[in-house]
Amino acid sequence: MGQLELDTSNQHQERTTLFVDVLLPVPITKLFTYRVPFEFNEKIGVGFRVIVQFGKKKIITGVIVKIHENPPEVYQAKYLIDLLDDSPVMNEKQLMLFEWIAEYYMSSMGQVLIVGMPSGLKLSSESKIQLNPQFDPTEAIGLCSENELLIIQVLERDQVITYGEAASILQIKTYLNVIKSLIAKDIILIFEEVKEKYAPKKETYIKLAQHWLKEKHLKELMGELEKKPKQLDVLLAYLRLVPIFQQPELNPKGIAKKELLSAGISESSLKTLEKNKVMERFQMIVPRFNLPATNANYSFTLSEHQENAKGEILQSFEQRQTVLLHGITGSGKTEIYIDLIRDILEQGEQVLYLLPEIALTTQIVTRLQKVFGDEMGVYHSKYSDNERVEVWKGLISGRFSLIVGVRSSIFLPFDNLGLIIVDEEHEFSYKQFDPAPRYHARDAVQILAKIHAAKVLMGTATPAFESYYLAREGKFGYVQLNQRYGAASLPKISYADIAMERKYKTIKGDFTSALVAKIEQSLSRNEQVIVFQNRRGYSPYISCEECSWIPKCNNCAVSLTFHMYYNQLRCHYCGHHERLSVTCPACGSTKLNTMGFGTEKLEEDLKLLFPEARIQRMDLDTTRKKYSYQKIINDFEQGDVDILVGTQMVSKGLDFDGVTLVGIFDIDRMLHFPDFRSFERTYQLAVQVSGRSGRKEKAGEVVVQTANLKQPILHYISRQDFSEFYNHEIEERHKYKYPPFYRLIRVTLKHRDKAVIQQASNTMAHRIKLKFNKNLVLGPHEPMIAKIRNLYLMEIILKIPRNYADLGGLKNMLIDTANLLKQEKDYKQVWVVFDVDPY
Repeated sequence: MGQLELDTSNQHQERTTLFVDVLLPVPITKLFTYRVPFEFNEKIGVGFRVIVQFGKKKIITGVIVKIHENPPEVYQAKYLIDLLDDSPVMNEKQLMLFEWIAEYYMSSMGQVLIVGMPSGLKLSSESKIQLNPQFDPTEAIGLCSENELLIIQVLERDQVITYGEAASILQIKTYLNVIKSLIAKDIILIFEEVKEKYAPKKETYIKLAQHWLKEKHLKELMGELEKKPKQLDVLLAYLRLVPIFQQPELNPKGIAKKELLSAGISESSLKTLEKNKVMERFQMIVPRFNLPATNANYSFTLSEHQENAKGEILQSFEQRQTVLLHGITGSGKTEIYIDLIRDILEQGEQVLYLLPEIALTTQIVTRLQKVFGDEMGVYHSKYSDNERVEVWKGLISGRFSLIVGVRSSIFLPFDNLGLIIVDEEHEFSYKQFDPAPRYHARDAVQILAKIHAAKVLMGTATPAFESYYLAREGKFGYVQLNQRYGAASLPKISYADIAMERKYKTIKGDFTSALVAKIEQSLSRNEQVIVFQNRRGYSPYISCEECSWIPKCNNCAVSLTFHMYYNQLRCHYCGHHERLSVTCPACGSTKLNTMGFGTEKLEEDLKLLFPEARIQRMDLDTTRKKYSYQKIINDFEQGDVDILVGTQMVSKGLDFDGVTLVGIFDIDRMLHFPDFRSFERTYQLAVQVSGRSGRKEKAGEVVVQTANLKQPILHYISRQDFSEFYNHEIEERHKYKYPPFYRLIRVTLKHRDKAVIQQASNTMAHRIKLKFNKNLVLGPHEPMIAKIRNLYLMEIILKIPRNYADLGGLKNMLIDTANLLKQEKDYKQVWVVFDVDPY
């Protein structure tokens, strides 16, 4: 890690001129060197945040990655503007991971910083207004308008105001014209005030004023308040909640105002006591996460099978860094994780528990809180910037030693990581698509573990082919868990023939009679049902019965999805939406029909079929709010919902005792998706969602609706025989040069002009084929969605043997080829995107 070395041998010598290489949150591959003001020489270090000027006007936050005495050769170094920290907010192990991700995934370290560091740790700047010191306010009369004079008067009083405050003062839409006029007259100056985005959470606390702490004075006060019963109630409530005479040291700590008010006192009476200097209010910084204390007495007993699996895992860890735990659904993998986490924390090391979806964190966090309490931090994108900063800082301070989170958690400042758990390791949610870096967290943790000399445990019922292949090759340890926990057994899987039911007209909407009958039986026994359809919205598209017109997105080459709740047609790629027209814009017909179905349509059908049932939908549309996942899952867990309709969110490790039936829709569409992994992903989804059924003593059932009962994969799903399925599929992977035998790099070119992008992609593909085996270069070709956000797309795919000697050199060649292409006049506006391991 040459560029991240720390050289501070002369740091303590007086008046030494130091320079620092600073990592900036900009998509540029190199670091930038800045000069250190002498007064910072003793204070700086690797991992400290600094404020720097980038370009002519931009003020941004950077992170120091190297300290040295070498000025840059090609430009004059600017001075650091300010130092933000007293101690590092990043460490060298983090920076090593950042560097590896940037190099492997063909991005820049700046792009990694943008994604990796919460924006609450980056500075923002706000435009402020002040009077020009050379302007005499007495000269304003006769020179300025009434509105301008109003701004001048406020500035004389307050010194500085923001643009927003100026707008509030003037109460006119054209307030910017007033400001521009004052600037033109040299009366005001505009400047940028740089400030931290992160703000600690503060709460109002109440305490008794010092004078009344003496018993004599307090008795006098109570005598005075006898005629004011509401104020006396406030005082008595405080003394009851804060027993200051038994424990005088409690008064300075006071009590939270909201807690005092919850005792039923009058808020106006409290304000009166504050006004009369009986009570005092003050602000206290409080944590945003009020987790219960660690429960040392919490215990559970691993079954014999779980104990054996744990023993095999520990034995494998003696030989290998990574172990794959292949346990069927409901086998109790989570209990094994908890036992291992507890062992690691007792050794004084840190643990990272990765989950693929925010929906899954809700249930897992509740279980882990019972064991680890306030030792545990939760990190995901539904949390605010301030909450994520608190987890980041809590890890540095030692407050948290266990982090539960989604893929971005790998960027947190661990300094003593002992174990990384990747739950549901097969999930594609671990892959980042946009923006860069397009990393895969499951693969990146292998490097993170190597940096920390930690162990990795990857658990799943349906391993990714790459993981299973590496386990069979002996690169990973491999442990199986083939029995469900307790008295539970695997669900019985049956298939409903859609084609046959349509032929005999026994199908009800999109539900086969077989599935409807099973749902009726489950509801009559007060059992719960999950209905799985991996497509949200009401209908994938609308079509005119007369002329076959289909509404398309103006920005993307896709049809618009109909959402009944909003009565809108929406593009799931760019966000464009429009109202559904009553008539066909092409022919004027009113015969507009919905085609196909999504979760919203299934929810509507179920309400018609089972009007007495309580039905809830869980997809992206119903889970946009912060705690919406948690509410839906809690309602279902507590039995307040009978049928849960959902997308793949419902397939990922959720554990519901009352579910005895799962219905799976649209499996044929998933199987025929144009992707070499379509069979692998369909198997994984079907088995995972099936695993939500029958997780306790009651037997579970699964009904899969299909139009083709002869598809071989259905045989593997019903038997849940992963090994047999893998052996069948892996032969084709080898034959056609796909992972795990070959790596893939996808090169996507984008431009607003279709002709330009076709020419550019042909040119680039030709140049790549001159330098790499042309038989292993596919394309250029249009992707399935050939236009997104008004940009036309072309793709080139490279297949690279896993034992290819110079992978780094190949990536550099691709980057150089793209840079040369963009230097040509016709292709300057072409955007080239690299995606390593894209599928």
